[in-house]
Parts: sequence; structure tokens; C-alpha cells
Amino acid sequence: MTFRDRDDAGRQLAERLSEQAYESPVVLALPRGGVPVAAHVAAALNAPLEVYVARKIGAPGHPEYGIGAIAEGGNEIVVTGAVDQLGLGPEQMRRLADDERAELARRVSAYRGSTPLPPLEGRDVILVDDGLATGVTAEAAVRTLLAHHPRRVVLAVPVCPPDTRDRLSGIADEVVAITVPPDLGGIGAWYQDFSQTSDDEVVGVLERFRAGTGPRAAPGETP
Repeated sequence: MTFRDRDDAGRQLAERLSEQAYESPVVLALPRGGVPVAAHVAAALNAPLEVYVARKIGAPGHPEYGIGAIAEGGNEIVVTGAVDQLGLGPEQMRRLADDERAELARRVSAYRGSTPLPPLEGRDVILVDDGLATGVTAEAAVRTLLAHHPRRVVLAVPVCPPDTRDRLSGIADEVVAITVPPDLGGIGAWYQDFSQTSDDEVVGVLERFRAGTGPRAAPGETP
């Protein structure tokens, strides 16, 4: 299965999630790419939509190679097995995490400004991204969200490999994925259009939701 774009993935994910009942749901999107997907989920569940910012920590000299992650509001650093393989100690990981915290704070400010997160305690939180590979960034977000004492945390994505789904199923209350390919080959391989989502697009989706106009609809379609 491939998705036309993130809007298409969002509609399919929303249809899947609409089969379940949720207690006072709130939808949180991992920016940037998770936001257009999550907008359709929030519209289908008649739930508030906000961003929840997490950041990948890259290996020294190879920032594209994720070895850990952090999420807003928490001090925990989630790491992968690559940290031991690279011989990185706790102090080195703290320094790498500190480098990412500045960008994390910038994104929180850019996307939410002074708008606080919706209350999460006792509610079903649906955390949405446009796909997972290792899932380390989503794991950092889930672990930090648990400190808000939600009723449940559901991690929902269009595509996710089975080993990542199984690992995160032991952390989140549920992991929902439309397609679970044994050979992922990169998240973008499952989209016909996987062009980068910009900061302006993220802000635009959130502003439309806050104004009550919901997600962007493709020509001839309804959200």
C-alpha cells in the first residue's frame, strides 16, 4: 500500500481510528510531517489538535544518523543501541541532547507560541506521525507524555515496520499502523508525494484548527 500524500494518509488513518471509542480524546502531532496527517484524525474524532515536539539526536559528525531523542517537557534521553556501539558515554549524550534542546524550544515557540498544551490528565491521547522507522523520536514523546497522566496513549501512524511497532507497543497503550511492511525501505517509499512539510504549513494547519475550519481538503474532497 502506498499513500498519495500526507492528506491521503491522514484520511485513511482517521478512518481506522474512527472504528474505536475514545475518552475525551486529544490529538497531538509530531511536527513537521505528522501535522497534516493528524489534522484529519482530529477532525474525524472531533478532538482538539496540537503539536508535541520531539527531536532526534544525531551521531557526532553524522547528524542524519539518529542515535537518540528528546521530547518537550522532559529531561529523559531515549537512546538506541548505536550509543554503545559508538562508545558514547552519558556526558557526551547530554551535550548532544543540549544541542537539540535549542531547536526543540524554537519549534515549540514557532508552532504554539504562548498557547499551552490542552489538559491531558485522564484523557485518551492520540499521538500521530507520518511514519516510523526506528521510532526513537516517537518513543521519547510517548515516555514524556506519560508524565501528564493520560488515561491512554495511542501512537498512530500510516506506516511502521513490525519490530518498531512491537517495541513501542510495550510503551504506548496501543500502536495503530495502517501498513506494517517487514522491509520498510524508508518512510518516503510509501508515499507518492513525500515533500517536506514547512514551518509555515504546520502553523497554517494549526491556525485553521484553532479557528474551527479544520484540515485542508484536496480539490473536490471534504476533510
